[in-house]
Amino acid sequence: MPSDRIVIVGGVACGPKAASRARRRNPGVEIVIVERGPYLSYAGCGLPYFIGGSVGEIKDLWTTQYAVERNVAFFKDTKDVNVLLRTEATGIDRKNKIVHLKNLETGEASRIEYGKLVLATGGSPNRPPIEGLHLERVFCLHSPSDALAIRDLIEKDEVDCAAIIGGGSIGLEAVESFFAHAVDAVILEREDQILPGLVDADLAAYVAGELLGLGVACYTSETVLRVEGDEKGKAAKVVTNRREVAGDMVLLAAGVRPNVELARDAGLEIGPTGALAVDDRLRTSDPSIFAGGDCVECTHLVSRKKVFAPLGSTANKHGRMIGDNLTGGDETFSGILGTAILKSLKLNVARTGLTTKQAREAGFDTLETLTPSLDKAHYSPGGKPFLLKLVVDRKSERVLGAQAAGPGDLAKRIDVLATHITCGGTLKELSDLDLAYAPPFSTAVDPVAHAANHTRNRLNGLVQSVTAGELLNRLRSDDNFILLDVRQPKEVEKNKIEDRRLKHVSLLDLRREMAKAPKDVEIVCVCQTGPRSYEACMTLKGMGLGKVSFLEGGMRVWPFLGTE
Repeated sequence: MPSDRIVIVGGVACGPKAASRARRRNPGVEIVIVERGPYLSYAGCGLPYFIGGSVGEIKDLWTTQYAVERNVAFFKDTKDVNVLLRTEATGIDRKNKIVHLKNLETGEASRIEYGKLVLATGGSPNRPPIEGLHLERVFCLHSPSDALAIRDLIEKDEVDCAAIIGGGSIGLEAVESFFAHAVDAVILEREDQILPGLVDADLAAYVAGELLGLGVACYTSETVLRVEGDEKGKAAKVVTNRREVAGDMVLLAAGVRPNVELARDAGLEIGPTGALAVDDRLRTSDPSIFAGGDCVECTHLVSRKKVFAPLGSTANKHGRMIGDNLTGGDETFSGILGTAILKSLKLNVARTGLTTKQAREAGFDTLETLTPSLDKAHYSPGGKPFLLKLVVDRKSERVLGAQAAGPGDLAKRIDVLATHITCGGTLKELSDLDLAYAPPFSTAVDPVAHAANHTRNRLNGLVQSVTAGELLNRLRSDDNFILLDVRQPKEVEKNKIEDRRLKHVSLLDLRREMAKAPKDVEIVCVCQTGPRSYEACMTLKGMGLGKVSFLEGGMRVWPFLGTE
């Protein structure tokens, strides 16, 4: 009966998940999915990996672990869900509970009645007003069709260099896909750092420096003015406010906007982020209409502000919950932390909770620390380093956010921190967590506990530190202080700082060499990653030298090579 029918507008993640969950809870209800594209349910997050070749065939992205394709026939035969592909929802008559449809193959108009409606309309790539985006070889990476076109072009061996407009997650993941085919890549980011909104500037500078060492230039504060083509109308270069970048392929990766036109035209409430407003049961302002996935905004669990953070993991959670609530359930969605992780070449980057900027905008008095770590015991084969940043509230010592970057295993740490932040955990509680340890898996003091201990030392005034940016400002000033470098000579050769205040002293010779140093002199200690300069800092304080600090993260986060 139409009065009971569930109509779902949108496929990919949220829509099919809602349909599957609703069917499991109610075997008899009629369910119809309306999808305007040619693909119903696929793993969009796997598109870069298909381009790179680690995913062999495009159909692998919509095939189950049991080698069954999640296509129209699968949903009809196994779930009794009807699917209308290449069909667009053009309008909603909320009073009469009717969705107006258009067949995109034939142009034929139709309509369908609903008892309950789900909007899972997703998001679309941002397309800034840049001249030349119509040219051949200018792509987005949003659908299987995009990925097929990009991989087809690359496999024809017609691309040497790709210019990527946007230094966010998609841009960085695409770098690895291109490098797998020996295609060079250049990133052009409008903001003053890559991964804006995802990590803080210091972590972003570290990632950009590491990518540069791998052959990827990341240009920031770059406003793209136009894409210029060759005589055949194919993209040839990108022109910004600062340079011209050759690129025989251009990837537009400038973020995602929510698809809310259908909802807005129907008079549904749009939230402050520009995405569709929903309550904690994922109902829109019309109680008969639910919504989830990339078209809706969420509540941030720490700031309690509305945020737009499109992620496949969130879309699947939304779909399941909507399926429950469509069929008599009363499930609530508490919110998100914006937890995310990505891989680009030899680097992993992850975050959860609030960045420093976001925490301060939310009214927190923050302290941030940067702690170098290894993902397993130093004597265990295959151990890799990473940097772990904590953002905490000074007063309550509550952990507000965390970020990590480096070759090491970040997933375990960021998931522990996401759980801890969700529970409102403090630094002391983080330090006390009873986490699994064996040399192949972790250090004896887990990196998250090590970061918590370091941060508590800072809060308690046991030690002082400076950031790379703060140290650079000091070097550019006329301040009189000692820059004490405790690295080994080979380390110094790889990453020099030229400054008249610089003094090289081995950690083993520190007590002897600094015994006669004036007690009131200010000393900033540096090493390669931080632990030795921290040790030097504590040794000097024990010797009665009170004005001592160290560079957090060490020279690993020093992005100012050649700066005097």
